[in-house]
Amino acid sequence: MIETSFWHYGLAALHLLVCLALAVYGIHRYALVYLYYKYRRNAPRKSACFLHKPRVTIQLPMFNEQYVAERIIEAACRVKYPRDRLEIQVLDDSTDETVQIARRAVERMQAEGHPIVYLHRDHREGYKAGALAEGLKTATGEFVVIFDADFVPPPDILNELIDHFVDPRVGMVQARWEHINREHSLLTKTQAVLLDGHFVIEHAARNRSGRFMSFNGTAGAWRRACIEEAGGWQHDTLTEDLDLSYRAQMKGWRFVYLPEVTSPAELPPEMIAFKSQQHRWAKGGAQTCRKLLPGILRSRLPWRIKVEAFFHLTSWVSYFLMVVLTLLLFPILYLKTHVFGGIPMLRYAFDGSLVLLATCSASTFYVACQRELFRTWAESLKYLPFLMSLGVGISLNNARAALEGLAGKASEFVRTPKFGVADQKDAGWREKTGKQRLDPKRVQAWCEFGLALYLAVCVAYTIHMKMWIGLFFMSLFFIGFAYVSLLTFYGQYQAARAGGGELKPRPADTAAETVFPDRH
Repeated sequence: MIETSFWHYGLAALHLLVCLALAVYGIHRYALVYLYYKYRRNAPRKSACFLHKPRVTIQLPMFNEQYVAERIIEAACRVKYPRDRLEIQVLDDSTDETVQIARRAVERMQAEGHPIVYLHRDHREGYKAGALAEGLKTATGEFVVIFDADFVPPPDILNELIDHFVDPRVGMVQARWEHINREHSLLTKTQAVLLDGHFVIEHAARNRSGRFMSFNGTAGAWRRACIEEAGGWQHDTLTEDLDLSYRAQMKGWRFVYLPEVTSPAELPPEMIAFKSQQHRWAKGGAQTCRKLLPGILRSRLPWRIKVEAFFHLTSWVSYFLMVVLTLLLFPILYLKTHVFGGIPMLRYAFDGSLVLLATCSASTFYVACQRELFRTWAESLKYLPFLMSLGVGISLNNARAALEGLAGKASEFVRTPKFGVADQKDAGWREKTGKQRLDPKRVQAWCEFGLALYLAVCVAYTIHMKMWIGLFFMSLFFIGFAYVSLLTFYGQYQAARAGGGELKPRPADTAAETVFPDRH
């Protein structure tokens, strides 16, 4: 055994602190599951129906959505609602062939008698939030329903949502997302489970227990007066939906979540698109936390709302913790075998912390949500190991995004690429990756691959030292980073091949860093 030193104890203490912090966020997941089951019967019910249907505006924000623009326009026009009480706005900021596609689709729908208008901006000021705010200037609806371009709203959705606004205190009603291409690949299946956890457990637990929940940017309806009283759509964060949600609820407006009302959408079928989406959500979440959390904690809101808001708005912290934990794995393995091998408590702290971290809270949370949706345990259990691996593998991408958000680094609203996936077996999307001009972020991909190699060494060392308890969880870390990095490289290759040359970042991705500063 090597003689212990201050640095040995310091590394061990840092590792245990990181695991403890992660365990706290894991306990929060337990709390959400508890709240869900405690308040599961507290489902919102319509107290009455509108005698005369109020006027509604459906907004369809889009930017370079050539593969899905026509689909969402047609789906919005199929929504059942009195035509003299409905207005549909296509809010198009596109700079490519989407302009012609969307305009032709709108003209065709107008000729069929649908109350739809096409509004095109020649700039992207404020990005999605700016487009929604611009649309409100001419909107005639008392209520506003928003659908992103990759959604396919069912015909009855508006009638399912609107009567909840009979209660004058209700400011927003959110439907649950479903997934057109859930069974398309291992990646989409795992994403579906991740989102199901958010929509089935988190939203219901928060909403039904009287805590703050968030609008998810789409598949929801707003009372226009609520938007205006809360300060309107603001574009100083990349998650304008989360920002407005908290501002509205702090003003006293009630939100309603309807998990039984669903709207299907397309999940990103390839890794670069998925990472782009996660990057925007993580960065926007950190920006919103920086903007609103201090005021929430200083407010006179009930403590239960403050605590839940803290965990909700600081969820990005777990990405930093996961990256630090990953970097500490080999030093801790070495300390366990060569320094603290004779101290049983420290010897097994490593294995015990990983078991606590990687199994209990995540398993309970995601198994519960799948059980509620599909009434079976078996279907969800087989995806749990890979779900945890993907959560680890995406941590560097999301930690980088959150760091940018905290530092106030500006960037454009990079939309999630959509490929117009029509069903579970549609494989034609690969031919479209070259036209999407995805941002490859090669340096980050190589860092992720480097972490995969580092973790492969950790796995080999674990096997060599016969530390079987930690081997399974060490393998999850390795698989996560290997899967994310290799699929990123494969996505770059496919996009470059489809585009007929080397894949390069879009000029706007760099120009936006100075063109559009954050306004905190």
